[in-house]
Amino acid sequence: MTAHETQASSPGSRKAGDTRATLIRAAERLFAAKGVDGASLNEIKRAAGQRNAMALQYHFGDRAGLLRAVLDKHLPAVDARREVLLQQYEDGGAADLRSLAAALVLPAATKLADPDGGREFLQIVAELLNRPEPLVEVVVTEGSSIYPWRRLVEPLLVPESTTVFHTRFTAMRFCHAELAARAAGRPRRDDRLFTSRLVDLVTALLAAPVSEQTGRLLHERNSKGRFGQQVSTR
Repeated sequence: MTAHETQASSPGSRKAGDTRATLIRAAERLFAAKGVDGASLNEIKRAAGQRNAMALQYHFGDRAGLLRAVLDKHLPAVDARREVLLQQYEDGGAADLRSLAAALVLPAATKLADPDGGREFLQIVAELLNRPEPLVEVVVTEGSSIYPWRRLVEPLLVPESTTVFHTRFTAMRFCHAELAARAAGRPRRDDRLFTSRLVDLVTALLAAPVSEQTGRLLHERNSKGRFGQQVSTR
C-alpha cells in the first residue's frame, strides 16, 4: 500500500470524509425543505451534528461550495444516463421528439428511487431553474449532457421555439417542477406511469406550434422594435 493510500484510508481521512458526507446530506434535506437561500449554514451544521463551527467552511468554503457539492453528488449519474440515451437516439438515425423528451425526463426521474438524497436533489434543481432569475449555470455546467440534448432537439422545433420562446428551457423547467412535486410527496412503489406521462407532456410542450394569435403578437412586437423600442426576447 502506498503512502497516499495509507493516508486516504487512515481514521482521520475516513472521519473527514464522513463529516463531509454528513454535511452534504444535511444540506440536501434543508435546501429542499427551506430553499437554497432559506436554510442557514448554522442550521445545516446543527442538523449534521457538527460542533466545530468551521467544519462547513473547511470542507466547502461557503454556501455556493456546499450547493456545488450537493449537485456534484447527483449530476454525474444523471448525465451519464442521458448520454447513453442520446447515443442510442443518434445510432437509431430517426428523428423522434418523444425519444428526446424521454432523454430529458428519464435520467432525472431515476432520482425518485434514490434514497441517498435523490428526491431532495430533484427539489433543489427545480428551485434553481424556476426562480425569477434562474441559476441555469449552476445546474448546466461545462460538459453537461443538456448541451447535446439541446443540439439534437433544435432541428425538430419550429424556429420561433428556440430563437424567441426558449421552448427547450421551458421544457426543462416544467420537467423538473413536476419531478420536484412528485419527490416532495410520499414515495410510491412504482413511478413508471407518472414518468411515462411526464414524457408525453414534455413531448407535447416541445412540439407545441406557434398559434396564429401568438404569431400576430410576435409580429407586432417586432414591428415596434424596428422603430426603436426595446424588445425583450423573454
